[in-house]
Amino acid sequence: MANRKAIIETSKGNITIELYEDKAPITAGNFIDLIERGFYDGLKFHRYEPNFVIQGGDPRGNGTGGFVDPNTGRERRIKLEVTPELKHGEAGGVAMARSQDPNSASCQFYITLGPAAFLDMNYAVFGRVTDGMDAVKQLRAGDSMTSVKIAENA
Repeated sequence: MANRKAIIETSKGNITIELYEDKAPITAGNFIDLIERGFYDGLKFHRYEPNFVIQGGDPRGNGTGGFVDPNTGRERRIKLEVTPELKHGEAGGVAMARSQDPNSASCQFYITLGPAAFLDMNYAVFGRVTDGMDAVKQLRAGDSMTSVKIAENA
């Protein structure tokens, strides 16, 4: 089965991301679940580092929040899922942010704005921007994700 695509609508334009369900099923599956719950709709990008990353997906908007599962009341954390095949490479890599604990990724993600090989095997890459890098490059802290959806004909 082909990998699905996510579409992030922002005020700077739409961003299409191929999700590596085949190589990072846990991480891509977590992202897809959050999209299907409508979790990301209206959230902001809270971190912008020129030539490095734009980061978003924090419900608190300050880099400290995670997804609290309404069924358990606990923050969801997923196991670090890395493979030498999935690298940060050039701009457009999509990966999960986390704290010092390698198994602490929840809902925050980042998109690389340049090469970031030093992150390889330490942060879970689960997708790549396939369209809309012009929009990604215009994003700044405070910009919102109007809506995030899974593409219909992925």
